[in-house]
Amino acid sequence: MSFALIGLAYGIALIAGVVKGMVGFAMPMILISGLSSIMAPELALAGLIVPTLVTNGMQSLRQGTSAAIASVRKFRVFLGAGFVMLLVSAQFVRTLPGDIMLLLIGAPVAVFVLVQLFGLRLHLEAASARLEVLIGGFAGVIGGISGVWGPPTVLYLTALNTEKTEQIRVQGVIYGLGAVALFFAHIASGVLNWATFLFSLSLVPPAVMGMWIGGRIHDRIDQESFRRATLVVLLLAALNLVRRAVFG
Repeated sequence: MSFALIGLAYGIALIAGVVKGMVGFAMPMILISGLSSIMAPELALAGLIVPTLVTNGMQSLRQGTSAAIASVRKFRVFLGAGFVMLLVSAQFVRTLPGDIMLLLIGAPVAVFVLVQLFGLRLHLEAASARLEVLIGGFAGVIGGISGVWGPPTVLYLTALNTEKTEQIRVQGVIYGLGAVALFFAHIASGVLNWATFLFSLSLVPPAVMGMWIGGRIHDRIDQESFRRATLVVLLLAALNLVRRAVFG
């Protein structure tokens, strides 16, 4: 890749880190959307794997190991279902046409964002094993194909009225374990090899720096305003993916 292309990729990783630092999610969505606009979708998918793994590890351990372990126990059914389906769906990445892959990423993200922007939030009294299997499995399918499993996860946690600090931690745990599974799944699929691993590893510093900046902003400015601004950006990114899938 040219220096200009690498610079653009680093800038996208920085922006993705800022957004994740503010709201706790969206890094894979921004990375896959931004990177796939300047390179092949398969390379974009490989590029997001290591930064996602590192930043989610940081996020999940922010309140300590004990809190992270408690979150794993609480959402073990969701995690288990997502893990299994992620490993299965990851094997189909290399057989999917690029436009289908972009559509599978963009459409669910656009729907999720529109639901949030219009305030149509689901409300659940309590978690159920059956629902966790369904939503966790769906998140795993999307995650294995695209590296993006945030939308159904955030929607589910929001529907349960999960407390803010715990929700950020749980997202880190879920996404972190998912990123570990994604890492090994795409070694098996061939998407992640020595060359693509080095590219993905090079995106870690700007992503971590962006996450630090986003965290400082989160502490100082109203989160709801930034949440809505982030959703608008994600909607534009998702619609761009759908446009590329449909019109090329």
